[in-house]
Amino acid sequence: MISVILDAAARVLVHDGFHHASTNRIAAVAGVSIGSLYQYFPSKEALVAALIDRHQQEMLGRFAPLLAELADLSVSDAVHAVVKVMIEAHAVDPALHKVLQEEVPRSGRLGQLDALDRTVTELVSGFLAMHRREIVPVDLDLAAFVVVTMIEALTHSAVVTHPEWVLRGHALEAAVTRAVLSYLGLVSEPGPSEAEPRRARRR
Repeated sequence: MISVILDAAARVLVHDGFHHASTNRIAAVAGVSIGSLYQYFPSKEALVAALIDRHQQEMLGRFAPLLAELADLSVSDAVHAVVKVMIEAHAVDPALHKVLQEEVPRSGRLGQLDALDRTVTELVSGFLAMHRREIVPVDLDLAAFVVVTMIEALTHSAVVTHPEWVLRGHALEAAVTRAVLSYLGLVSEPGPSEAEPRRARRR
């Protein structure tokens, strides 16, 4: 029942937006009575909070296998892997991601997401410390913050403004990876998806 209601809430939020969505509409789409919906979710805000939790878990599920592998990767391979997984995570449901990101302040989940960002940044800082001699930045905490923020901001912005880039993936992967590696002082050759257009223009 909870899953059915949350699925319906996701469809209504994407279609109608937060302000126009209503619990009555969500209950109707879910095929349940409004009383049944209120047994699980006392308000629209509670529904949004639950959707954020579920969506966040779906996105984190993409990272679990990668975290165990990072220590064995080079900096270049690790950055590319993180960028790829971040794009895949944002592509789980771009339209829903956009709506939920806009509703985070109303749902009271900002602290939770901030804690997650801090944890990821600490992991990246630890990884960069293992490769201190290979990178240019000296302040590793700052470098980790910049790397995480760059990847998150670029992938999130792509979801919001150009979801087609997220769905295609490869060109966006190459662009974000090269930007991060450039900041770290590492050389990144353009991938086939970006090199090919340049060769075509020369003809």
